[in-house]
Amino acid sequence: MSLWKSFKLNVIMQFALSSLAASVSLAEVALLDRVVAIVDDNIVLQSELEQRTANIYHQIKQSGTEPPEAEVVKKQVLERLILERLQLNIGDKAGVRIADQEIDQTIARIAASKNISVEEYIAQISASGETITRIRQEIENEMIIMQVQQGSVMRGIQISEQELNNFLNSEEGKLVSSPDVLISQILLSAPSTATVNELENIKTKLSKITQQLSEGADFKQLAIANSDDQSALEGGDLGWRKLAQLPILFSEAIEKLEPGQVSDPIRSGAGFHLLKLYERKGGGEQLIEQHFARHILLTPNQIRDEQQTVELLEKIRTQIIDGEDFASLAKQHSKDPGSALKGGNLGWSTPGLFVPEFEQTMDSIALNEISAPFQSQFGWHILQVTERRMQDFSEDILRNRADNLLRQRKYSEELQVWQQKIRDEAFIEIKEI
Repeated sequence: MSLWKSFKLNVIMQFALSSLAASVSLAEVALLDRVVAIVDDNIVLQSELEQRTANIYHQIKQSGTEPPEAEVVKKQVLERLILERLQLNIGDKAGVRIADQEIDQTIARIAASKNISVEEYIAQISASGETITRIRQEIENEMIIMQVQQGSVMRGIQISEQELNNFLNSEEGKLVSSPDVLISQILLSAPSTATVNELENIKTKLSKITQQLSEGADFKQLAIANSDDQSALEGGDLGWRKLAQLPILFSEAIEKLEPGQVSDPIRSGAGFHLLKLYERKGGGEQLIEQHFARHILLTPNQIRDEQQTVELLEKIRTQIIDGEDFASLAKQHSKDPGSALKGGNLGWSTPGLFVPEFEQTMDSIALNEISAPFQSQFGWHILQVTERRMQDFSEDILRNRADNLLRQRKYSEELQVWQQKIRDEAFIEIKEI
């Protein structure tokens, strides 16, 4: 054999051996990840389940609640991932898309809630071993799921004038200015298709849980281990709720509780519930501060970029401060068709009427002060508040609040039933985990 042939053979053999080693390595890597659930035309991977379980387990421990066995948490996490997949599938088929700008704004709000800059928040994410790409994907998924839930459930909710009148004329209608309550729940799901034996098993499990609670067991730990609600991994925490926003079955039970107490079992269309009341606050007469404001809105266009828009708004602001008429300048310059012809006048407002940037400025400036230019999703504004007053709820405000509360109540009731329905109708195959 020639030296050249010997060299070629060695190279080929080395290449073959390295390829074989790479194949074995890839096979080993592939074995590290596998499908743990098939959800219609989607899947849940082992790696995703493990990562989410580890994150949730860490959060539970950080909250001061003693977590159950990791396998119990993993089962809850898998159920959450399956439900997420189902809702994301619906969103994908409906063409729901979230713009990058919306995700950026959400990240900015998260950073602001932590009193840090966006850059500092991203640095925190990197330091924890996470990636901003994965965080953005989580935020996008949550926003898609929220839109799907709103579109699928809230869209079908109608409140008639008769329902509204009946509500306002009832004792329950007095709860419009009801207290806020901090509550948690344990839900044992009982679908309408459940057999007699299945219902008996659920009731046996419920009896065991109530016995454990009476013996001093931790409610949050039992929720994590047993609840079928999406709040299970947060210890059943439902957060602060207006008592009147809760399903009437819940509000009637909670009214009888003192902080720290747990309700008797409650039967609903979704199953059996146990509620724990942690705190109660508020209630009674509520006065709200109203503002009488006017503004001028400018937007960039083909002949004026953003910087030039702000400079023009600064010039208009200076003119007003120097004595020129706000209303005349608003009619001349403002791009808000709803208020420009009224001299920028927005009338009396109530909290929640305007976008957050607008309300924040309206709340912070002194009476008759002309604000510095600020930006909202509509463009750049200057704003003046000419009057403020404390006002009790008017009939219109009361009816709007009542309508919203009835919608929220129906939404809370229907969401659980809808989620159970899409799960029952889906093809789901859970592999051994």
